[in-house]
Amino acid sequence: MLLDHEAAVLDAIDEAAVGRTLMELIAVPSVTGSAAEGEIQQLLARRLELLGLDVDLWRMDLDALRAHPEFPGTEAPREEAWGLVGHLGEGGDGPLFVLQGHVDVVPGGDPGAWVGDPFVPRVVGDVVHGRGACDMKGGLAAQLAVLGALRDAGVRLRGRVGVHFVVGEEDGGLGAFGTLQRGYGGDVCVIGEPTGGTLVTANAGALTFRLTVNGLAAHASSREKGVSAVDAYVGVHRALGELEALRNREPHPLLAEYPIPYALSVGTVRAGDWASSVPDVLVAEGRLGVRIGEEPAAARAEFERWVGEVCGRDPWLREHPVQVSWPGGQFASGRLPEGHPLVGVLRDAYRDSGGGGALRERGATYGSDLRLYAGAGVPALQYGPGDIEVAHSARECVSVGEVVGVARTLALAVLRTVGVR
Repeated sequence: MLLDHEAAVLDAIDEAAVGRTLMELIAVPSVTGSAAEGEIQQLLARRLELLGLDVDLWRMDLDALRAHPEFPGTEAPREEAWGLVGHLGEGGDGPLFVLQGHVDVVPGGDPGAWVGDPFVPRVVGDVVHGRGACDMKGGLAAQLAVLGALRDAGVRLRGRVGVHFVVGEEDGGLGAFGTLQRGYGGDVCVIGEPTGGTLVTANAGALTFRLTVNGLAAHASSREKGVSAVDAYVGVHRALGELEALRNREPHPLLAEYPIPYALSVGTVRAGDWASSVPDVLVAEGRLGVRIGEEPAAARAEFERWVGEVCGRDPWLREHPVQVSWPGGQFASGRLPEGHPLVGVLRDAYRDSGGGGALRERGATYGSDLRLYAGAGVPALQYGPGDIEVAHSARECVSVGEVVGVARTLALAVLRTVGVR
């Protein structure tokens, strides 16, 4: 049975207002590294101020963050980054519950794959389509709805609610890293990534790698006098598939449902500069999945050793070994401590808010900001509206009803964690 103040907060969540907020957020094309990241942070800062939060909006010192030995890396070029943190409640003698979400989205991709402009939200029944709809502006809308309901219901919190809205998640976690470096933390944290009606309590990691394969240039009419970097790479590529199979033999139980928990994928291959020349260099870039609990340094070492062994079996590569480097985003794995009470709090809140059934616990195969909070000693999990399988695609969408349902669950979880006066 709901307590009176809990029922009042749930009643204050306005579905129509949630839908309007979601569409307003999607309409800001906050692609990672773009000026619109700052634009949406300014917009959200104004929203938080209107909701009565104490707000800290700051320009991050990128040079200082990049010089830090634990900097998570980036891929998108950028000239600025804005941090945004807000707090609600007096916080006298209660815990701090953090709601976290990233404001950046991936580019829209092929315009022809969308029905209309990806940054003009399109509504079909209860579903809103657009870039960032589920990844993760639906999560941001749910978190804003929680804050609005707490204010409108007039509850006095014993502890505090914090919101961390961050940039740069998609290419490494710059925003979360900068927020934690500024000294912001919490007793627990819920990250609003799309989890499809589950609780994600662990993430695999992901490391971006680059392979540089050298050949020997020659005129294509006498190609036998050269060595094609493409031909040299073929054996390496095949061996990477063998390494992927080896690394996926015993996945963590939280990832057992996935066909390939720790994917190893080559995303780009560039070679040659002239059609009638033997290419003398090939550069391949890809993504190496990191096992739950595995140190990124150990994953890098195994990858480099494997590539080295492949080179040792090839007469050309033995003398001209493939160069391995690690640019771009570097995501370690991360997880909520096993048995942490936050799981039970959210499950009970889901049931009592009308969700029905039970929230299943699982892991995710992709990297996220979870590992940065876990690494900073803040117990964190992911729970948000939408399905990760449509994220980053022209099918991206989210149900407003699901956003509201997540907001109702989060509202009860916050109240029951921080307490009321």
